[in-house]
Amino acid sequence: MVSTTMVALIFAFLLVVRAVEGHEILSRRSFPKGFVFGTASAAYQYEGAAKEGGRGPSIWDVYAHTPGKIMDGTTGDVAVDQYHRYKEDVGLMVDMGVDAYRFSISWSRIFPEGRGKINQEGVDYYNNLINELLKKGIQPYVTLFHWDSPQALEDAYKTWLSSRIVDDYAAYAEACFRAFGDRVKHWITFNEPHVVCNFGYNFGMLAPGRCSSEVGNCSAGNSSVEPYIVGHHILLSHASAVKIYREKYQEKQAGIIGITLDAQWHEPFSRSSKDKAAARRALDFNLGWMLDPIVFGDYPATMRSRVRDRLPKFTKEQSKRLKGSHDFIGINHYTSFYDADASNSNHPQAAFSQQAYFKDTGVFSTDTRNGRLIGQNVNGFYIVPFGMRRLLNYIRLRYNNPTIFITENGISDVTNATAPLKEVLNDTTRVNFLKAYLSNLRAAIADGSDVRGYFVWSLLDNFEWSRGLSVKFGLYHVEYEKDLQRVPKKSALWYKKFLTK
Repeated sequence: MVSTTMVALIFAFLLVVRAVEGHEILSRRSFPKGFVFGTASAAYQYEGAAKEGGRGPSIWDVYAHTPGKIMDGTTGDVAVDQYHRYKEDVGLMVDMGVDAYRFSISWSRIFPEGRGKINQEGVDYYNNLINELLKKGIQPYVTLFHWDSPQALEDAYKTWLSSRIVDDYAAYAEACFRAFGDRVKHWITFNEPHVVCNFGYNFGMLAPGRCSSEVGNCSAGNSSVEPYIVGHHILLSHASAVKIYREKYQEKQAGIIGITLDAQWHEPFSRSSKDKAAARRALDFNLGWMLDPIVFGDYPATMRSRVRDRLPKFTKEQSKRLKGSHDFIGINHYTSFYDADASNSNHPQAAFSQQAYFKDTGVFSTDTRNGRLIGQNVNGFYIVPFGMRRLLNYIRLRYNNPTIFITENGISDVTNATAPLKEVLNDTTRVNFLKAYLSNLRAAIADGSDVRGYFVWSLLDNFEWSRGLSVKFGLYHVEYEKDLQRVPKKSALWYKKFLTK
């Protein structure tokens, strides 16, 4: 006779297997008690009101208005107008049943010149948003920097290329702690610094659009040096903000502070030791670039050995301040790739770009192996649910199992801009994506990963940076030609059912 204990173990095993395969009927109850579910956004992508309320221009205002920079010629001037419609959007979240809303503060709405005199109208707006969220039972998760640094600081000293940015960022962060910290209990210093470094200063595809002339159509930049300088100053700024919060505000305000990093999963192209090492290097240059200093106090050894004197060095004091400068780590995860070693010119996957960053990594990333895609391709993002679980297990083992929030995860619509509304709203691909990724997230938690929350990107269709309105990640469709009306997609209805049943 099979014992009761054995039956329970078999049942638990089957639950995990079904979750990994994506067949389990998921709900909020599938996750640990107190697990946080929410949606995410960013100021420039959502707020609009670019010239209202005393706001100064950011680098994205300038970049988006530069001809040829945005795929469809749109800007964030109006975006989805959350500046005026925040109560309506909070109402959508209440109806959906989310616990939290992750949004960012526009630095130039608080300090129009990047520093100096505070703009009270900007403070009032965020106070109103925070108070509305709390009144409706939704916790604010606030990102201090989501790519939109003040243009005034760019004009003054090129922002992240100068060490002067560290003090100005710290002063901005402290102003936010002081103004909002009595109610905000979760702070995120930066969103995806790796993307800022790589796409803003390496490829030149995001603001401020800097790169070497051989890399892209940029008016200025040095792709082999500037990304590493920018990353260094971002890390020092993060450490300064955390130090200020911990020493002056955390005990009284009872909040926590962390950083959000983008992280793809990098699967070895083959079982060879070289391809396995290449996948590990790819993780070091993607995730470890920022996470190693924050956890261990220095850059990954692979980066120090390959980038050499182009990679700035931390002083002993800076290293000490960085090490342990997190209460949690936010992870934005969207996709996965195969990675092959590119140091051998005879390798079949070695025809990689000679651009400096790829030379540094010595890695060729590809979406195809043996003639098969790693996952369904949706506008350049590949649906690879197992990447979520493998990434989280890697972080658990490599970085001493830090507390994690999945601060972004989602997929864009498979339809194009001319598709009938009925097709747009029937976003079955997104529903299946959420089911599969949440199943793998649940499995990673069962493996032992300390994940405390999950935020869908995004609540609404919005301005998607250099791709403008040409791709849409929202649970709600936005009628841009009809007064920005919000219309729920099938995924919004699914998420509501997931959260409330």
